[in-house]
Amino acid sequence: GDVRNDPMKQWYQRRVRGSQFEEEENMLTQSLAQLKGVQSRFVESQDCVAKISKKTLGKTVLVPLTSSMYVPGELADTETVLVDIGTGYHVKMTIEEAKSYFDRIIAYITKKMEVVQKNLVEKDKLRQVTTDILQLKLQAQVQQQQQQAS
Repeated sequence: GDVRNDPMKQWYQRRVRGSQFEEEENMLTQSLAQLKGVQSRFVESQDCVAKISKKTLGKTVLVPLTSSMYVPGELADTETVLVDIGTGYHVKMTIEEAKSYFDRIIAYITKKMEVVQKNLVEKDKLRQVTTDILQLKLQAQVQQQQQQAS
């Protein structure tokens, strides 16, 4: 009948709650990994922009046609770059504007990563506290049933 008096039902509910915590933690962990991947791509782009100077004018570079296909090209302009700002939109920026853009976007992603990390730590603490409380309740109930049986 009553869940409060049945240790097996309490154990089952604890397992269900535990798996819910695990699912949420897994989702947050995946989000954190995705953000780290995005952050590293922006850092890489920022590094590439930082390497462009008047000395690199006319140098041969690999130009991406797709994410996996590159063709050789020649650097014809060291004053401006085309920056992919998402969903296929590109904006012409000076080198300094591009550096500033990458600084801002990296800082934004880093803040988001910190929030996700904080949430992950909080979920873990909450899961641990919930597990501890349920274990104490279960132990108390088993002791109570043992006392009633004797």
